[in-house]
Formats: sequence, structure tokens, C-alpha cells
Amino acid sequence: MTSGSRTAGTLLAARYGAEAELASSAWNEVLATLLDHRSVRNFRPEPLAPSILPTLVAAAQSASNSSNLQSWSVVAVRESERKARLAALAGNQSHIREAPLFLVWLADLARNESIGRAQEMTLDGVHYLETLFVAIIDAALAAQNAVIAAESLGLGTVYIGAIRNRPEQVAVELGLPKRVLPVFGLCVGHPNPAVPSSAKPRLPQAAVLHHETYDAASQAAAVQTYEDRIRRFQAEQGQETVGWIKRTLQRLGEQGSAERPRPDARGHRQSGFSSRSGSAAAKDPSNHKRATYSIPPQWGGEVGRGGERLSFANNAPAEPGRISFRREHG
Repeated sequence: MTSGSRTAGTLLAARYGAEAELASSAWNEVLATLLDHRSVRNFRPEPLAPSILPTLVAAAQSASNSSNLQSWSVVAVRESERKARLAALAGNQSHIREAPLFLVWLADLARNESIGRAQEMTLDGVHYLETLFVAIIDAALAAQNAVIAAESLGLGTVYIGAIRNRPEQVAVELGLPKRVLPVFGLCVGHPNPAVPSSAKPRLPQAAVLHHETYDAASQAAAVQTYEDRIRRFQAEQGQETVGWIKRTLQRLGEQGSAERPRPDARGHRQSGFSSRSGSAAAKDPSNHKRATYSIPPQWGGEVGRGGERLSFANNAPAEPGRISFRREHG
């Protein structure tokens, strides 16, 4: 089973650390491109051909989206000065400056809301948390289509989640209107052959694939298998052999949360949108309808969960971005 110089066995070995077989009828160039994915952080300086950007957007718009609402947009940034400012807002990652094209993918409900205004209609649905989730998911689906298209053309890409570190400043830099949220960035360019990148191993399928019902019992063995594999990979790459378990705990634990780059004093979390049970609900189960959320204020108005509306008041002077919501039914 060969697709160019990339065989199924070679690509699966890079992902899982051992040869694996796929039926010959289930292998083609698309699968080879998907399995050969790797993040690229070093780019050659030459610009992309003019046809590349519209081709990537065409691929992005061909992705699935919810109810054909098409609640996403993307800003293409090529100006060196603007890329430098965005890099500064996203942890000073040099590849943002070096990539000839930087795409900022947006959850965009402004377009649909403006259609409602033109028809003199109030669109209550734009205030629901579910609608925001839909827009974020649709942006991610579109971006991944663009990544696959770029890689099929021999280009390299890397996602930039840190674009959410300073969502308000990013919104100002890109001129984003109300109801438009930056979800992540994407560097696109020609990979620098002098600094090659490798496909990173993934968890065994036994850790992520469940048949009929969730199987928690299979997790420990699969995770340990991966821990051994990723340590070997890190050693081969000349990286610190910290493994996956420790890195995950550092990333998600309290100490790791404190050490990671934080959003500004407005209380935004790095995810750009987070929710947790409010302290009042924790102390008093009868008060289960209260919850606190941290959101970029430029989202504006009200946010709701499912078919509910959540109204908010900025009642935390020390942290003006920390919003308390009260669930309202009806």
C-alpha cells in the first residue's frame, strides 16, 4: 500500500510506534496526507502564490457547518507590521512573524445579526451559548479543511491558540465588530527544509476509540504505552524527555495554570470562553441556577445555554471582565 513515497505502514508507525495494516481498498493519497500531518514552525520567506488563499478558503467553505448558518469568517494577514503586533499578543511566537500568511479564524455572528437588523428582526438565538459553540465549532471545521488543503499542496501550517490570550486587543487590531470572536490563528507557508519537523505520535486507538459504550478500564494501559512511545520520540528529537503524563498535568494542573501565559486583568481565560459553577451554587445546592462565566466583553449583550437566556451584570470591580450570569427561563 503505497501513496507516492508514503506507505500506510510507515505513516501508521509514525503515529503509533509500530507497523499497522489497512486494507488496500482503504488507502489513498487523501489518507496519506492526513496521516502525514505535522506542525511546521519554520518557513521560507517567499510569499505564497496568489491562487493559494482563495483555494484554501474554498476548501474551508466546503466543510460541514451547522444548519448552513456559516457562522465563521477568517482574516488573512500578510502585512509584516500587523503580524508582528499579533505575534506580540500571542506569546511572541516568531513563526507568526515569519509565515507569509497568517489566518485568524473567527466565530462570527455579526453577519447573521446584521441580516436580522436589515429585516427589522431581533435574533434571540445569537445570545445563546449553544449558538456561540456552533460558531466556534464551524470555524474549527473550516480551518481544518484549509489545513488539509494546504498540506496537500506541499505547504506547512501550525495553529496558534494563543491568539485567545488577548482577545480584546486582537479584536481592535483586526477591526472586529461586536459578536465576532477570534478563535485561533493559523500560520501558512513553505516549510523550511533546513529545519524539518516530524509527525508526533498519538495515543493508541485503544485510548480514544470506544465501542458501543465508554470503556474507562482500557485507559491506563493505553496511556502507559503512549508514555513510553512519546518519551522515545522526545529523545529522538533532542527534546527534554518529560513524557506526556507530566506535561499534561503541568498544563492542566493548578500550578501549570498559574505558570501559563494568562489573559489580561479582565479575567479572560486562555480558552477565550470558559464556564464553571459559581461559588454560591457550590455552597448552597438550592442555588444551582447560578453560574459564573468569563467571556471577552466584545461579544456583548447576553449569552445563553441551550434554549435559555443568561443575563449578566458586571459586578466584580476588581476583575471587570468577570461576569456573573443569572439564568432566565421563558
